[in-house]
Amino acid sequence: MEFKNYYEVLGVARDATADEIKKAFRKLARKYHPDVSKEPDAEARMKEVNEAYAVLSDPEKRAAYDQLAQGYRPGQEFRPPPGWDAGFEFSGHGFSPHEAAEFSDFFAELFGGLGGRTRRAGGFHARGEDHHAKIYLDLEDAYRGATKQISLRAPRLDAQGHVVLETRTLNVKIPKGVREGQTIRLAGQGAPGLGGAPAGDLLLEVHFQPHPRYRVDGRDLFMTLPLAPWEAALGTVIPIDLPEGSVKVRIPPGAQSGQQLRVRGKGIPADPPGDLLLNLQVVVPPADTPRARELYETMARELAFDPRAGR
Repeated sequence: MEFKNYYEVLGVARDATADEIKKAFRKLARKYHPDVSKEPDAEARMKEVNEAYAVLSDPEKRAAYDQLAQGYRPGQEFRPPPGWDAGFEFSGHGFSPHEAAEFSDFFAELFGGLGGRTRRAGGFHARGEDHHAKIYLDLEDAYRGATKQISLRAPRLDAQGHVVLETRTLNVKIPKGVREGQTIRLAGQGAPGLGGAPAGDLLLEVHFQPHPRYRVDGRDLFMTLPLAPWEAALGTVIPIDLPEGSVKVRIPPGAQSGQQLRVRGKGIPADPPGDLLLNLQVVVPPADTPRARELYETMARELAFDPRAGR
């Protein structure tokens, strides 16, 4: 996927005002609209122009794009880093994956599924829009529960038509047992309502920070468990630290690399709780001393073992 410079597509500067962006769009739309244009690539160019305008005319998308775009050149290979949009507060007028698919893969990857069309309109009484944001938590928070202070940036246009970011800080109660992808709803923290109607809600989509030891899938916790050859061959009991507490796990004799052990109920706490899944990995010690070489040579002589037998 190639990076797209939406400012170049519309021919405006990065600090262009909202009015300048709108004028540039209208000028290009008159030139490339397929109903009137005689340009050979009018349809493709109009699609590019529409896509660029969909981002740069929206203060929220423009602010997120500007942060992400730093250091990229048009045509450069691009993959959005995980959590690139964390910390931004988006209102509900995003694009569904189906709608985003009408634009480029670059657009769909960034903005497809961002929020949803939940805009409410009509009359003098209307509940405020729901807002959306992603938050990244430590895995330990799911085991213990926590109260986290989070800061969200909400883009808006200033009087001159430039995008500025307003930051607000919230104390959020993280329930014990929260899982990846779960939504935490903060009632009344979305956009204000009209005519005395209630405000919308703020919906926080939960994700976990990458962990050096564990991987999470649903409520199950995965980790790699290195074993010495004698632990795998003879069996043993190993204490394993968890994000909260520890557990002793019995390794059966004859364990092999690639084997997986399941410890029920030691994943993320819930009703029912997830499981702990241990991927065994036998690690061979180096033969880097005379004594180590002697031991290996003894095994080679006395053990009738061929790991390739039967293949």
